[in-house]
Amino acid sequence: MPGIINLDDLTDKDKAQMDLDQKKIEVKLERWLTSKCCEEIKDYIVAAEEEDILVKGMPEDKNPFKEKGGCVIC
Repeated sequence: MPGIINLDDLTDKDKAQMDLDQKKIEVKLERWLTSKCCEEIKDYIVAAEEEDILVKGMPEDKNPFKEKGGCVIC
């Protein structure tokens, strides 16, 4: 993995080459319609809804943050 590159130290030609290299990578990526992606995400969420703690809630006996006992001030 290359180290950190300070853009201020690069010439305009180097910056343009980096931009071109990035665009060559991006143009090869498969693109999907947003409507198709949204449907797939929705289906995934609905399928996993039963096990989702954020939707269903955590059972009291498995909650590690539940207080074990009350606080008593004498």
